[in-house]
Amino acid sequence: MTNKLVFSAVRAAQSPQHVVFSFAATAAEVFAMGRIERAGRGDSGTLRGFQRPQIASHILEIRDYLEREDAVLPNSVVVAFTDRVTVTQVKDSIVEVEIDVSDGPPGLIVDGQQRLSALAPLTDKSFQVFVSGIICQNEEELRRQFILINNTRPLPKELIYELLPGIASLPERMSSRSMASALTQRLNFDRNSTLYRQIRLHTNPEGVIASNAIQRVIMASRSHGALRILAQSPDGDERCFGLVSDFYGAIQEVFKKDWVGLSPKTSRLVHSVGIISMGRVMEVAFHVCGARTFADFREVLKNISGQTHWTQGVWSFGNSDNVRKRAWNELQSVHPDIQLLSDHLDRLVRQTNRDHSLQEPTIDLVRKAATG
Repeated sequence: MTNKLVFSAVRAAQSPQHVVFSFAATAAEVFAMGRIERAGRGDSGTLRGFQRPQIASHILEIRDYLEREDAVLPNSVVVAFTDRVTVTQVKDSIVEVEIDVSDGPPGLIVDGQQRLSALAPLTDKSFQVFVSGIICQNEEELRRQFILINNTRPLPKELIYELLPGIASLPERMSSRSMASALTQRLNFDRNSTLYRQIRLHTNPEGVIASNAIQRVIMASRSHGALRILAQSPDGDERCFGLVSDFYGAIQEVFKKDWVGLSPKTSRLVHSVGIISMGRVMEVAFHVCGARTFADFREVLKNISGQTHWTQGVWSFGNSDNVRKRAWNELQSVHPDIQLLSDHLDRLVRQTNRDHSLQEPTIDLVRKAATG
């Protein structure tokens, strides 16, 4: 590569103290003009650099997408310069940008490092990205711009998850979430659902139940539980909807005083820890007790209804030799608490429904189906 890179660019009329421009370049050209400095400390403890570490899984997702023939990447990479760059006006807002790379990259990549890292090893070296360049007066100004650029508020996760079902060809991780989001939205907006308007979504903020909790139950079950089995039938979508709706409908009938009119603060049943842990109960009821309908689930739940502490009292977890007591409102939506409550409810269902058991799956299958 030559000692100079020259690009035709568009200059934006912005702050009179800054020169801001945009052009297209390949990943190799971007790495020639800009470097990534990871945040760290020198021997004296002085802070140097400011970029976060690479996120391997995120880079792989982007790379998988970019390998497709229809890949587009409209998001621009931001490179900041303090010297060795010359901007010459050509006509109106059209400018020529000349970057001196004879002594290494003069700029710093302040946004877009993951995208560039994903693009770098691809065979199609002609794929270009948009580069937004900014010339700063000094290093302090460059650091300030980095903070301002990277401190924008991201879209709420709830809104992103609601938008996913309408998008095709998503990465595997997002496809799983998309499927769960689609079923969650139907459970929330289908008038035939027992959870109608009860799930909190970006478009339904008055809902009580966290959408992420329901989605976690669905994703785990769809991966290796009851929903995975039902989804294989021709009417799989309907059967999956019916099963989840019937199960949570049965919960509302059997545990009415712990559900109706209550919030996560006043009842751990409608709290994420309860919603997710009861997902284990759905799996045990399905696999062990053969439950398939609202009436089936209701009978299974009736047998444990007097042994729960959703709104008051103290849970006694474990066996007689090792009892752990937790007040009802101490349980939180963290993995240890979800696992503790799930295991406890699992044992209760098995102990109280032995006469109804059709088959005994491995504990690992049911645990995976409920907690993922």
